[in-house]
This record gives sequence, structure tokens and C-alpha cells, in this order.
Amino acid sequence: MALNNSIAEIFYGIAEYLEMDNIPFKPRAYEKAAETIEALGEDLAEMYRKGGLKALEAIPGVGVSTAEKIEEFIKTGTVKYYEDLKRKMPVDIDALRKVEGLGPQSIKKLYEKLKIKNVSDLEKAAKRGKIRTLPGFGEKSEEKILKSLEFLSKASGRSIIGFAMPEIKNIKQRIAELKGVERAVVAGSVRRRKETVGDADILAVSKNPKPIMDYFVHMPEVAKVTAFGEAKSAVKMKSGLNVDLRIVPAESYGAALNYFTGSKAHNIALREIAIKKGMKLNEYGLFKVRGKKEIFVAGRTEEELYQALGLRYIEPEMRENTGEIECARENKLPHLIGYGDLRGDLQVQTSWTDGAESIETMARAAAKAGLAYIAITDHTKNLAMTHGLDEKRILQQMAEIENVEKKLKSEGITITLLKGSECDILKDGSLDLPDSVLAKLDIVGIGVHSSFHLSRDEQTKRIARAMENKNADILFHPTGRILQKRDAYDVDMDEIVTTAKKTGTILEIDALPERADLKDEYIRKCVEAGVKMSIDSDAHSAIHFQLLEYGIAQARRGFAERKDIVNAWPLPQMKKFLKG
Repeated sequence: MALNNSIAEIFYGIAEYLEMDNIPFKPRAYEKAAETIEALGEDLAEMYRKGGLKALEAIPGVGVSTAEKIEEFIKTGTVKYYEDLKRKMPVDIDALRKVEGLGPQSIKKLYEKLKIKNVSDLEKAAKRGKIRTLPGFGEKSEEKILKSLEFLSKASGRSIIGFAMPEIKNIKQRIAELKGVERAVVAGSVRRRKETVGDADILAVSKNPKPIMDYFVHMPEVAKVTAFGEAKSAVKMKSGLNVDLRIVPAESYGAALNYFTGSKAHNIALREIAIKKGMKLNEYGLFKVRGKKEIFVAGRTEEELYQALGLRYIEPEMRENTGEIECARENKLPHLIGYGDLRGDLQVQTSWTDGAESIETMARAAAKAGLAYIAITDHTKNLAMTHGLDEKRILQQMAEIENVEKKLKSEGITITLLKGSECDILKDGSLDLPDSVLAKLDIVGIGVHSSFHLSRDEQTKRIARAMENKNADILFHPTGRILQKRDAYDVDMDEIVTTAKKTGTILEIDALPERADLKDEYIRKCVEAGVKMSIDSDAHSAIHFQLLEYGIAQARRGFAERKDIVNAWPLPQMKKFLKG
């Protein structure tokens, strides 16, 4: 949904421009609206067509003013307020804000002092040593900028799956509803639920492919047609996403789905198994080879394909040739956690700090999403930018949580609200709130939010010390990475997993698509070590509970089962595992 992405970028840009002028409150309001729109599963234009401005205003985090700007963009393709801000400060805010270490004020200073308007200007100035001469920057800042630019360059051309998925699902659904389409499915790295995807592969079964291909290449969101044929077409969407559509016969559907799902390494391993059995495997099917004759064996479904190869069916998220084939052969595949298995969410932010919604609104949304319990885990005082909670305010919040829970129960909404915290890990490994306060909470999450550039040894010891705190239940977003913006801090994850096992600390799988933290290889380490994990939305808006599916996908890629994920357990069992 290119429109949603465009509006989200505009609102992020407005927030940055307003920050440059030190305007209070309004920047965060636009950021919250952008975050919600980015995760929205519906097309804004369609919502507006059906319900007008009222439908837009009903979106969490979207008020009257922001709804009117969405309406303006739908009608005209521009937002005058944004264009006026750009004329005042003519910089490529969308690109520059993604560079680690650059905030609104530093972008403004770079423009005013060095006339830096875009990433190209920034790179030239940094390589020429001009940035280090500016007040407030220095040599280390310049090196950090160059490192971030290199990181961003490597990430270019790929989309974060959670942000691309609504558009992909929308296209797939429209193809599936066309006359003559028997079935349609998304394949490729999207089906394997990779953290980032380069393109989207859609397969459809039909006996009459021409009208389907005609529709596909003429979709209004298509910016460019890169291939147009009877069996395969490819387009580039206005959002920048590349999409391929293939029409396959029903008898080859399973083989084609397997082939185009990948991964390449997994496919090669399957073909080698086929060869050893005197067979041939390709996107058309599995065939017995008898001289020059090829006899069809399997390929209508993936299940029959794996069975014919002597393997148990392997879930798409596991197909990376990292041991899944051996497990399938030996009947040792894990029973992966399912997409409907979570009972709770243990990291939820509210408007007490940097969330968009009240405790009550988040609780109602969680109940509507089918969750039995959530933990309210707002930031602590060290994160001044989020208006983090000090000792006095967190006690006040605990009282409000109790009141909200009573109110909901009086209405027949039976969701348990756990009193929690996202307590900041300070540079020395101590925590941002005293133990006397933390001991009163139901659940304590801890996380690193500063001093990302400590040495590997210092960072590891810092986090390990925090995990040893008797009140610290969960280590939130354990490596601190933000996809396509900031790499993980340097930390010995083997040591962190060992410390988690020793201290009984849960490691989080943060489901926000831009985090996807833990990564799959670390999840595998936890599974093998018997370290328990949680899958949390890190919700800052009521709409973010729908992002839990991406955390579940990440867990499945790491071979995790329900027994490995504490918030897939009933509340009494989960609470019993906590340190307190």
C-alpha cells in the first residue's frame, strides 16, 4: 500500500521539521500517527472512500488535523503544510533522518553551516573531514556518520517485511479474487518470513493466465513493468517494491511453491536427495528418471513432495539448510510455536511515556486481539525524551492500572493487566529504579537505550550485571539493533545466553518489524540452551498488537516451540517462572 507508506514518510518528515524549530508536543503526535499508519493493515484511500474523515479520525493516534492532511494527500497527492516546511528547510529529511547519530537539530546545523541537503552531500563532507570541525560533532561523530552511511548502503533495495506485508497481502488477495484464479499464494523470502525482503513472489493457479497478467501489470500502483509474459510478469510498485507473478498448472502447484519459496540452499539440498534416489526435482515436479523418460512422481502439493523424498514436511520459516533437512529425515523436527499460540504480551507502552494511547485503550485493544494478559511497561526516568517514569510516577501508574482493570472487569472484559516497567540499564549495569520500587511490580523488563558503543567486553558485563538483578525478569530487545538504521551493539551473545540460563532471565523476541530482535540464530541458541523467551509487540499504539505475528515468525525461524515462549503459557504458569 504505497499510499500508506507515503503518508507515513510525510508525517515522520513533519515531525523532524517541527523538532528543528523546537516546537513541543506536536512532533511526537506526528510520529505516533506515522507509526500507526506504517503498521496499518488497511489501505487509507479505501478507508476514506468508505467512511470519509470520520474513518480516518478513528485510527489510533490520528486526530482531526492529521486526518485532514491524509484527506488532502488522497485528493491532491501532496500536503501543503509539509511542502511549506520543506521550502523553509530544503533537505532530504526522509533519507537524512535514517542516518544514525543525526537528529533534527544536527540536520539543521549541517544545512546551515555546510549546505548539506542530502545523503550524497553528507558523505562528501564527511569524507573531506568537514563535519568534525563543526561545534557539537567532532571526529568520532564523523566516523559514526560514515559507518552509518555504509550500513544504509548495504541495506538499500530491501524492505522490512512488516512494512511491506500489508501491500503484498493486498496484491495477493486481489489476484486471488480474479475470475479464473483457482488459488494464489505468496512465495519467496516473504513466505519464509525473512526480516527484510528484496521482492515479493506470487504464484497463482489458472487455466487462463492472459487476463490475470493483464490485470497485474495495469494495477494503478504499478510504477514500471519490467517483464510481461503469459506465465510470468514482473512490476515495480510506486512504493519501490518489486513483485513477480507466475501462473502455474495445478499439477505443478506444490513443486512450484516449493521451488519459488526457497531458500536456494534448501532447494539445492532437496535436489541432491532426489538425485540420490534416481529422481529429478524442479519447479514442475518430482520425476523418476528412466533413461530418457521422466515419470511424474509428486508435485501437486508440497506435502507429497517431501513425503516422496523421505522427509517430514518442513515449515517455510525453517527452509535455510541449517539442519532442518536432517531433522526432517530423522523425525526430529520441532513442533513450532503457532501463529495463534500467544496468550499475553509482556512489553506495552502507553501515553504515560512515549506511547500513543492510554492504559485503558491499550487494554481494550489487547483484549480485542484475543490476549488474556498484558504487561504495562513504560520507560523509566533516564529516558527523559520519553518523559520516563520516576519512583513517584510509577507508583501512581500502578494505582491507575488497578483501576482500569476493575473498570474493564465490571464490563465483562476479563484481561489481566500486569504492573511492569521497561527499566533502563545504566552504563555501569545498574538499573534506573531502586529495588524497593521494582520489587512492587509484577514484571520487570530491562533494556539498553544508551552507550551503544561500549567495547564488547564492557557491554557484555554491563548487561550481565543487570540480568543478575533479582527483580529483572526479561531482557528487552537484547541486541539493540534497528534494521536498516542501526546495527546491533557489540555484545557476546553466547555469554548473554549463559547468563540468562544461570539467572533465570527471559530473553525477548521484540516483534516490531524494524527490530526483529532476537535474530533467528540467537533464538536457536536459546532453544538449545533451554533459555526461555517472550514474544512481545513493543506496542506504542493500539494497532501494534497485530505485529505479534512477526515476532512469532522470527521465533519459528529459530526453531522455537510453545514451551520455549513464556507468554504462550497460561498466566499462572508464566507468573510462576518470573524471578519475583
